[in-house]
Formats: sequence, C-alpha cells, structure tokens
Amino acid sequence: MEFKEKISLKYLTERRSKVNPIDPDDYMESALTHFLHNDKNGVSSYFKEGAVTYTQTSLQERFVKQNITIEIAQKALQTDLFEKINVPFVPIKNPKFQFIDLFAGIGGFRLAFQNLGGKCVFTSEWDKEAKRTYLTNFGELPFGDITKEKTKSYIPDGFDVLCAGFPCQAFSIAGKRGGFEDTRGTLFFDVAEIIKRKQPKAFFLENVKGLRNHDKGKTLETILNVLRNDLGYYVPDPQIMNAKDFGVPQNRERIFIVGFHPSTGVTSFIYPKALDRPVSFADVKEREVVPTKYYLSTQYLKTLVEHKARHANKGNGFGYMVIPDENIANAVVCGGMGRERNLVYDDRITDFNPTTKIKGEVNREGIRKMTPREWARLQGFPDEFIISVADASAYKQFGNSVAVPAIQATAKQILKTLNLI
Repeated sequence: MEFKEKISLKYLTERRSKVNPIDPDDYMESALTHFLHNDKNGVSSYFKEGAVTYTQTSLQERFVKQNITIEIAQKALQTDLFEKINVPFVPIKNPKFQFIDLFAGIGGFRLAFQNLGGKCVFTSEWDKEAKRTYLTNFGELPFGDITKEKTKSYIPDGFDVLCAGFPCQAFSIAGKRGGFEDTRGTLFFDVAEIIKRKQPKAFFLENVKGLRNHDKGKTLETILNVLRNDLGYYVPDPQIMNAKDFGVPQNRERIFIVGFHPSTGVTSFIYPKALDRPVSFADVKEREVVPTKYYLSTQYLKTLVEHKARHANKGNGFGYMVIPDENIANAVVCGGMGRERNLVYDDRITDFNPTTKIKGEVNREGIRKMTPREWARLQGFPDEFIISVADASAYKQFGNSVAVPAIQATAKQILKTLNLI
C-alpha cells in the first residue's frame, strides 16, 4: 500500500482532542514524536512499538476501507509518512551528550542543555496545557505521569544527565533511617528510583528555596541521604542560585542539587559564579505599545491600594508593587500575586476603551500587568519561543518554569566536570 501524501503532525493534536481529550498520558502520541526525534541515534527502539501502534490507528482512521496491518504501519514509518512539525527549537544533529527531562514543564531545562549541544531522549510532563506548549516549540509530546510504571518503561538506557524540576511535596519523615523508604509517596521517590535504575553519569535537580528549611531541614537531609548514601552519588552541598545573577532582571532564588555517579570519579564541583552584569526591567520591556487589556481598571487599582494600606497598618509588607524600569522584577509565580507584585508603569497607551469586562475605567496612571512575553524574557526564554496558549495558562507556565540562564550556567559546569563539552 502506497501513501502519496504525508500526514502532518498537527493532526496529532487534532486527533487527541477528538478521540481522547481527557487521557493525560498520550503514550502512543508521545512514543511517535520521540521515535521520530530519535530515529538516527539508536534510542528509537524504546519508542517503536508505540509509534507503530499510533501509525496503524491513524491510518486505519483515514483509510477505513483498508485493512491496515502492523506490517503496513511499520513500512509507512520507514517512508517518513509523518511530516515533522516546523518548530523553533529542533534537536541537535550531532549531540555531545544525551539527557532526559522530567517534570519538564515547558522545556526550560531542555533549552539550557540543548543550547550546550545535548540531545533530549525522553521527556515527561503531566499538565495538558504545558505539554501543548512543549509540543509547539520542540515538536515532541512529553509522556505523562512519571509515577506510573508504564511511563517509566519508555525511559531509555545510557543517557548522561537526568534533569528534574521536581515539585516539593510534603515529606513525612517518620522512619529513623531517613532514607529511600521514607520518601515513598513523594515525587522525589520517583526521581530517585529512576536514578537507581538508569545510573546516569550526573543529575541536576531544582526546587524552591524553601526546601532547605522545610521541616526544620529534615526534608533536605532525607533527600541528600538518599542521593549520597542509598544511591552512592557524590553530591556537593546544594546551592541557592538567583536568576538575577545570570543576566535576567528577576529576583528568583531556587535551590540547585547536582550529583555525580561514582564511576565518574568526580569528588569536587564548583557552582557557577554570578555574572558581573547590571540588569533591569527595561531590558525585557515590550518594545511596542501593549494591548489595553493589560492595563488595570480604576476599580481594580483602588482595591489593590486599599488592600496594601490595610496590611501596612498591621505592619505587614503585603500588597501590590509597581516595578520601575530601572529595577528588577520580583519572582514570577503562579496566582494573582505573581502578577500584582510585578506591575509596571507604561504611559504609551493611547486607547483607553476597555477591551475586556472590567469594573470602572482603564486607569490613567499607566499601570499595567506585565505581558506573558515579558514573563518569558524574565525567565530567559528567547523571543522565538512560541506562546501558544491563553494568557492565564501562559502566566502559569512561565511562573512554574525554571530560569533558563541560571540552569544553563550550572549545566555548563556539570558538563565541563564530566568532560562532555
């Protein structure tokens, strides 16, 4: 059977929304995109079965009168049946190393390691909207829930670095040993289990600054005990890194944890030093006039002012903040306060007619929210990065992301230590 016309991978997202819109795992679709991205490096065998199944199902839907067998599907895959999605960040052709991207979000770790010459051979993320953004920019659909054995079964062997911005779930430190068994039920356990199975040369974990003091330091102590004693990795003391020290105007502190396999012989590691480079919000501010929808209404602004005044009377520093162009932003985070503590002055507005349903009028002080693109820049994402989702989802995705320049600077140190670059 011959197929004269290629199938666009945009069909993938259309099919998923029609056929199975609530499945968070997307095993077949993820397997296909991973197969197509790894067809030249020997990793594709891990994804072949799922890719063939997806191809068979897709062709059967298109050619209902034909009997599409597995053999036909296999031959179709060999003839480049699927057009690869035209994406801004294509895989490295001749990579220097391989890595996997767990709790991938929208690909901050991937951008950093890919910029350094690496090839991502597996990625997972459970959030549906984040997966859509990832697919749009990298042409690869992340696998789903990493806690499921089926998802773990797709992880290939032999990669060099494991990356994970794992969520900080509350740990219950009940056991006396404070080791591998005591982390069961947390997402860190799944990361540790994958490290134990796959034995990568190194890992790079990122989390919120508060992890250091969580449960009076017991949580971090347990994590380090697992990584050092149970898994045998050399793990230098974790470091608090700030995005503002690596070229982006955002005061964002996060804890970085790196580790090296005993076979590497690594016994020392130096985290990157802060860049001697002044930064300010003006560096990332929109060059053109932004839409009126980003400007606060008079009523909303009044509410924020009153809220801040109430807390000030109580001696609290809560409330909105307006960031001058010469200053740096507060950390971009999910939720309303992430935006309200990062308001800016912008008097270039010319149209004060509301474009959304608001109470009151558009304020005349030129106070507005930052745009999703400004948040992207604050996190170090290049302007080529496509924002394909609604603003609410975009704010959430960038608020949850890692700051790419800080990740990349640390990744560079890891890879140099391993002599991979």
